[in-house]
Amino acid sequence: MISNHSVEQVINITQVEDVIQEYVHLKKRGINMIGLCPFHNEKTPSFTVSPSKNIYKCFGCGQAGNGVQFLMEHEGMSFPDAIRHLAKKYGIELEETKSSNYDQQAQLERDSLYIINDFAKDTFITNLFDSKEGKQIGLPYFKERGFRENTINRFELGFALRQRDYLTKLALDKGYKKESMQKLGLTSQKDFDFFRDRVMFPIHNLSGKVIAFGGRTLSSDKKIPKYINSPETDIYNKSKSVYGIYQAKTEIRRQDNCILVEGYTDVISLSQAGIENVISSSGTSLTEGQIRIVKRFTSNITILYDGDAAGVKAALRGIDLILDQDMNVHIVLLPKDEDPDSYVKAKGSNGLQTYIEENKKDFIFFKTDVLMEEAGDDPIKKTRVIKSIVESIAHIPDSLKRALYIRECGNLLDISEEILVAETNKVIRAKFKREQRQSNFAKRDEDAFVRPKPQRAAEQKKPTYAGDDYQERDLVRILLNLGHQQYDDNTTVAQYMIFNIKDLMDSFSNDLYKSIFIEAAELIETDGKFSPNYFVNHNIEAVRLACIDLMQDQYEYANWEQQGLYLQTQKEPDKNHEEDSKQAILRFKERKLRKNMKEISERLNDKTIDDEMKTLLITAQISYKSTLIEIHKELGTVVPSKM
Repeated sequence: MISNHSVEQVINITQVEDVIQEYVHLKKRGINMIGLCPFHNEKTPSFTVSPSKNIYKCFGCGQAGNGVQFLMEHEGMSFPDAIRHLAKKYGIELEETKSSNYDQQAQLERDSLYIINDFAKDTFITNLFDSKEGKQIGLPYFKERGFRENTINRFELGFALRQRDYLTKLALDKGYKKESMQKLGLTSQKDFDFFRDRVMFPIHNLSGKVIAFGGRTLSSDKKIPKYINSPETDIYNKSKSVYGIYQAKTEIRRQDNCILVEGYTDVISLSQAGIENVISSSGTSLTEGQIRIVKRFTSNITILYDGDAAGVKAALRGIDLILDQDMNVHIVLLPKDEDPDSYVKAKGSNGLQTYIEENKKDFIFFKTDVLMEEAGDDPIKKTRVIKSIVESIAHIPDSLKRALYIRECGNLLDISEEILVAETNKVIRAKFKREQRQSNFAKRDEDAFVRPKPQRAAEQKKPTYAGDDYQERDLVRILLNLGHQQYDDNTTVAQYMIFNIKDLMDSFSNDLYKSIFIEAAELIETDGKFSPNYFVNHNIEAVRLACIDLMQDQYEYANWEQQGLYLQTQKEPDKNHEEDSKQAILRFKERKLRKNMKEISERLNDKTIDDEMKTLLITAQISYKSTLIEIHKELGTVVPSKM
């Protein structure tokens, strides 16, 4: 088990933006960074990362946390796995305490699948370099393709031996479960190796873990399938996985463009040639899930396919799906009898890049060129082509972009823009009605099973604050965001706030905010310091999410300083902690005093109370009123006539 000291060390050193940028394309906005949320499908960025507070929050679906929680939510890692992953990333040596708990947990099914896949990958690599078959069959194939050894190592290529149960026996001898081997598709139901006499291409997830394999036969026997792949498992969903994304994600983000090719070897050849922003859909038709993965890193995609009929059809199939995700798509078809692998070998990296730049077409020009050539002079076929282009335009969510494409289409095909607008709107209306029907069917099914549909945060009503909630919430907000700042030479803002409302903590009406303040007071009493990180990593989910929500604001202050303009009458918001904390406490006290005075007034109207109690209540009322007047003076507000 990882020691608490090591866990704390990893959490303190982890920079949330470093972690998230490996998975999400982030852009700077003021002091924060924004991007498309990886947890739900969105077209306008609502996912905000705050480097200064070391947290993230999506204002669309409500997901929030720090770097550790991001890995747990996004990659499905357990807490110990996330800590280990970050420790490796930052070069931290973890201290382990004696406990069998983690070893037992490591045997859970999901973790065991990753472990077995890693074992299989290492075995295939050993086979390639050390076995007789690997040296005579597998390695020469990769060398003939022109793959250098560093490239083979980078993509962790390997070889599966011809022996029918070599991997299975080896795995069982190591203590791995046969059931897990079968689930991963490494072992057949008859206990034979599924991959035999094939060169192996491991498929990695975004964090670099092996989730599946593709195996290519080198036999000329046409009865043997050229490629076979792992089945879908708990860790591998074919429609949500792309080959090469782990190796390409950094370059995709840097170039703000992704090149999509058809096969494993195309990815490897282009990457070796220096074109590293390249991925493949792993032998499947392009899917919505795969496009969403790419969109985390860029909004631009270039389809680079063979120029044959199959390549054209594949490119046409993918266009509408890409447009649906509000991405910009260009298509490049290679010359006849060429594929990316052969072309880059013949012309080199510069030659291929030049060809891409000179021949890439926006989808509207591509569809027009390809489909109009097929249609010839047939007016019926031409009408179908125009309808097909209009349908693609209708997939564009952005209305302004859609309007520009309609104009371009009108100029290109010499058709009235009004007609194209009408046809596009017709398609959009039909699509909307279709989606509405599907939504109604889904709702009817949910009602039948009495399963309430969860609301996204963006669909939920804005919170309303009853009673004293607003003031209490503001106190917690200031505590979390400014508590570490110095109030004066000897006191932090957190210490000042807790000292001033310690006697009023029991009067909090919101139990959640009350518990946060009480726990903060205990922390200061024990350690003498306050850190918001304690609450960001809180083991109670409601506390953790409430604190992150209060630490991350959806709106930002305009950064006028860059224009040479400064606030004239007050400090900047983040530096105004003394006044903010003082004002919040005064307003909190004012609210509580008025509440107490109201209760006294109600009691004084009770004719059953004796004179002694009446005197005590009047004395208290006078005292409260005097204190209230002082508070209003400090606040600089008008004293209410009725209190």
